[in-house]
Amino acid sequence: MKRAIVRSLLLVTAVSIVTASTARAAGPLTFYSVTPCRIADTRNPANGQGTGGPALAAQVVRNFTVRGMCGIPLNGPLAVVLNATVVTPTGAGHLTMFPAGGSLPNVSNLNFAAGEPALGNGAIVPLHATDPTYHIAVFAGIPAGTTMHLVLDVTGYFAP
Repeated sequence: MKRAIVRSLLLVTAVSIVTASTARAAGPLTFYSVTPCRIADTRNPANGQGTGGPALAAQVVRNFTVRGMCGIPLNGPLAVVLNATVVTPTGAGHLTMFPAGGSLPNVSNLNFAAGEPALGNGAIVPLHATDPTYHIAVFAGIPAGTTMHLVLDVTGYFAP
């Protein structure tokens, strides 16, 4: 009897979650999902596309291209949805993502401790309206002389 009640509760919960996830809201932008795809991994060797190494240096902004990568269209997107993962930071700090060409905001997307093996967080990052390459800027807020690796996985974008 108890098993039947537990199964019923689990089924009701699962249906509630699925039903809630199909809700839509009216607005000027539409969300387009893409198959999760890696746009950058600084643990990989450096390459001509800028999607690999080196590790991010302290107090430096690095740009990553999203235009035309992983199903992100060449024209139209105004923001990207991604997961940012900091890997093996040698110092405690924070990661801030923002539109390339824009000002560094006073907030962070991810805070971490030195030596954490990996810590990730989802983010919606606007794209700068006048940047034709659709870069996102990433600021490594870590102490001088330290580094951190970064993995960026895109999951979707917003467009009109």
